Amino acid sequence: MPAIARSLDDALAPIQDGCVLAVPRESSGVPMAATRALIRRGIKRLHLIALPTSSLQADLLIGAGCVETLETSAVSLGEFGAAPRFTAAILGGAIRMKDATCPALHAAFQASEKGVPFMPLRGLLGTDVLKNRPDWKVIDNPFDSEDPIVLLPAIRPDVALFHAPMADRDGNVWIGRQRELLTMAHAAERTVVTVEKLHDGNLLDDKILAAGTLPGFYVDQVAVVERGCWPLPLPEHYAWDAEHLQEYVMLAATDEGFARYLDKFVHEKQAA
Repeated sequence: MPAIARSLDDALAPIQDGCVLAVPRESSGVPMAATRALIRRGIKRLHLIALPTSSLQADLLIGAGCVETLETSAVSLGEFGAAPRFTAAILGGAIRMKDATCPALHAAFQASEKGVPFMPLRGLLGTDVLKNRPDWKVIDNPFDSEDPIVLLPAIRPDVALFHAPMADRDGNVWIGRQRELLTMAHAAERTVVTVEKLHDGNLLDDKILAAGTLPGFYVDQVAVVERGCWPLPLPEHYAWDAEHLQEYVMLAATDEGFARYLDKFVHEKQAA
């Protein structure tokens, strides 16, 4: 049975240096409180896989020196502009970048979910992305030699990490309509979840909530962290903090400003 952790740091114990860590897109429950805790701990050499994109989370981890390899289809702060620490790292060669596309990442996770070593995908043919991914193989369709297809190796993260609205004391986690979180948990060796609250009763016994629930046997650790996505949104619960994100973009434009941001909002634990 998954553990309801005594603290956020206890819940994050499975995430160690060199971990292959899977995280979700901005609208699916980004665990920002957990991200700040990992930075405070000094996590290093992460292979970060964002399914399929990332924003502030990847930018923070990269700027703090936590990421060795990044695998995703985009890192952007959306209407707030480019991701400054990601941009600086790419231009400076500070991280290894594994370019991907959204369908490719979903397909590779689904391969692990299904227990198969690879997944075929057609839409990559004719794109420049293939030139930078020697691990993606183009073969002839075994049923039609004039029909090439791309094979993507399965992605099996060490840990999937995300935030959700609630869990019960049996470790079942309600993810609602964010079905890619289910795929992440199925694909990963271990899953760590932060939640807004604990639900009284068993979520799987509720006829309405059961359909949107990740069963506890896919979950290793659960920690209760109110507003755990802040300053990013948790859809249908709270919006992003636009003022804070604007401040981040301004500060993170320089190394010195980013260091001030970390001092104020990460290391001094004032981010609440």
